[in-house]
Amino acid sequence: MISVDEALGIVLDVSKRLPPVTVPIHDALGKVLAQDIRAPDPLPPYPASVKDGYAVIAADGPGEYPIITESRAGNDGLGVIVTPGTVAYVTTGGPIPDGADAVVQVEDTQLLESASSEPKRVRILVKTSKGIDIRPVGCDISKDAIVLKAEELLGTAEIGLLATVGVLTVKVYPTPTIGILSTGDELVEPTNESLGRGKIRDSNRAMILAAAVQQKCKVVDLGIARDDEDEIRAVLDKALSPHNNIDILLTSGGVSMGDRDFVKPILQQKGTLHFDKINIKPGKPLTFAEITTEKTKKVVAFGLPGNPVSCLVCFNLFVIPSIRNLSGWMNPRLPRVQAYIKQSIKTDPFRKEFCRAIIRWENNAGLGFPGFVAEVTGQQMSSRLLSMKSANALLELPPSGKVIPSGTLVPATVIGDIISGLSLGNNLLSSDVVNTVTQLNKESGDTCYKVGILTVSDTVASGSGPDRSGPRAVSVVSSCSEKLGGATVTATAVVPDEIEKIREILQKWSDVDNIDLILTLGGTGFTPRDVTPEATKGVIEKETPGLLYVMMQESLKVTQFAMLSRAAAGIRGSTLIINMPGNPNAVGECMEALLPALKHALKQIKGDKREKHPRHVPHAQAITNDVWERSYQAANNDVKEEQHGCGCK
Repeated sequence: MISVDEALGIVLDVSKRLPPVTVPIHDALGKVLAQDIRAPDPLPPYPASVKDGYAVIAADGPGEYPIITESRAGNDGLGVIVTPGTVAYVTTGGPIPDGADAVVQVEDTQLLESASSEPKRVRILVKTSKGIDIRPVGCDISKDAIVLKAEELLGTAEIGLLATVGVLTVKVYPTPTIGILSTGDELVEPTNESLGRGKIRDSNRAMILAAAVQQKCKVVDLGIARDDEDEIRAVLDKALSPHNNIDILLTSGGVSMGDRDFVKPILQQKGTLHFDKINIKPGKPLTFAEITTEKTKKVVAFGLPGNPVSCLVCFNLFVIPSIRNLSGWMNPRLPRVQAYIKQSIKTDPFRKEFCRAIIRWENNAGLGFPGFVAEVTGQQMSSRLLSMKSANALLELPPSGKVIPSGTLVPATVIGDIISGLSLGNNLLSSDVVNTVTQLNKESGDTCYKVGILTVSDTVASGSGPDRSGPRAVSVVSSCSEKLGGATVTATAVVPDEIEKIREILQKWSDVDNIDLILTLGGTGFTPRDVTPEATKGVIEKETPGLLYVMMQESLKVTQFAMLSRAAAGIRGSTLIINMPGNPNAVGECMEALLPALKHALKQIKGDKREKHPRHVPHAQAITNDVWERSYQAANNDVKEEQHGCGCK
């Protein structure tokens, strides 16, 4: 038997990406891009008004002015030029007429009464400055900017971006076609008629067909085959014909040690058998093979166990990552979270067990902090499909034969909805908080570093407001996981602005959970309740002022108030702790600034003697060498999002 991790590694190595296809954008939702998308023109393509108001010459100042034209969205202002002493009415999104250099919002004006034969007049009540409430050309998207990169998953916003830049067809990786077969003399089609002795209704095929459709795959229903070697071979020959064009073959049953278990030897005859037993409970007799058809098409084949729970567990753990790999996903594994178990659990002495559970978010999950709580779905026999009912996670229990006490934090693979019905106090979780608590961390096989995100806020901790910084930090870490050496968020928490509570969780994450990088969010300003730096300095053993200097430099580009930050950063044991701002946009800005050195820093903290400082390039050489500039542009060719954040809480 091989381990779960080894088996999944083989599956992902064999499941190669399908060749890309070109589809209309309305068929691209949920698929992975196979090309970079550039903007053919800037957005907006003209200076546009941010608000309803009046386009003015800022130097004119307050006073009464004639309205010489109207410029509405979709209207070019009729070519009239705003000259000193005149204004133009503009609507949100409307073009700014030539000559005007600012907009005064309607709320700061007063429309004056005038005779119908005279031009309308308006009183401007405030002084303004050049550029106020005007979106310059290309401020949202510059010409030729990369708006979407190859290997990005296309969601609703991404489809909107494609339409925005005029892309109507796009090259994507297709989702695979899956053929699904049930085997067994005992199986009959589901019916409400009474069953004969020794017969059962075929639940696996209906279940796996639905699961494949849920993954947006095309399916081919291959029906039921009796436990007869010739019949199974004939069905598989037909399934693998060019007519069906399947990419994945799924069978259930016939893969164990019985004298009529023919699926495994037939798969071995037709291709390369990679493994046929896994050290897992349930799902031990899972078989995996690779078949080359007559037209040299590669088909991956899974012989799923016949027990329904084993069948569905193996589908989640192995087939879904295979589907995602074929579909071009960069991170095909299922997301994982940490959850406190509600009741003690006896582990299997020999096999790693994936225990079906329902996890939910609670305010007092552990140590008095918010977190996931897991409740097992009752008796865990592999034939008892009821144990999968409502289960949204598989608890990962190591083999030991010992009892894991209630309240223990264990890893859980997410297999279902952990969003619906979650609440904090009387407030429903916002979509931002949902993104945080689900911790969809896009794990990769070579994950090296564990990251903890700690939001420090009285408002969020009391449930009076949503956590907007936490989700942003999770998103940033996930998006730059590879640049951080395979980092993944393994813990999130929210605490009030209290030194002892901040210290408690920093110490636990560093000393007990062995988290490599902790990012605290908020509490670094001048208000009496801003105590995150004091709490951090109370637990760190070495300070790292260079990180704070780089963050300050980046934030000062956006706002002068960044100088008010009192952030701290340092090392405790083998954990790096950094105080980040509480503003969501500032979190992204600071992380982007730290990225070039963070992976190097984490390696050194772990004691990697091979991790040397990069060669220092003399300043004079650096500023005269155009290679540096080209390298910089290549490393920063992502479209920077519009910055509205400040560097303080």
